[in-house]
Amino acid sequence: MTIGHTLLGLLEAGPSHGYDLKRTFDEKFGHDRPLHYGQVYSTMSRLLKNGLVEVDGTEAGSGPERKRYAITDAGITDVDQWLATPEKPEPYLQSTLYTKVVLALLTGRGAADLLDVQRGEHLRLMRALTERKRGGDLADQLVCDHALFHLEADLRWLELAAARLDKLAAEVRK
Repeated sequence: MTIGHTLLGLLEAGPSHGYDLKRTFDEKFGHDRPLHYGQVYSTMSRLLKNGLVEVDGTEAGSGPERKRYAITDAGITDVDQWLATPEKPEPYLQSTLYTKVVLALLTGRGAADLLDVQRGEHLRLMRALTERKRGGDLADQLVCDHALFHLEADLRWLELAAARLDKLAAEVRK
């Protein structure tokens, strides 16, 4: 996720302070990875420098002045372009898991054990996500579904790799 574009999109609802942007981001997108305040302010500084936001006002407080940011026309155009651009599919052609399986085979370690342990970890996470999905709102359910579908694909690969271990071992040891 591009944090800058997400913050710009949130600003389309109206001007906001960095604190409020962080809170809204965390509420909508940051369930598992909330933003740090420093990340919000460094991103806003970069967006300001690039002319995608402007300072709409400042307020004095007990600490430093609080800036209220507003999106510019250039910022709206940037969000439009970002939303219209499809994300590049990310195939896992050289995954860490594959590397571990091949190295286990090359070094005489238990690749089948490695796959079994990984399968157990995937299933544990899938159970946790399924439970989270039951209690979540629609947005959280969709996030969980996305993760669950990826984990299901990983499980299919784990099963396929386990079924082909002997053949793979023969090939990698040539």
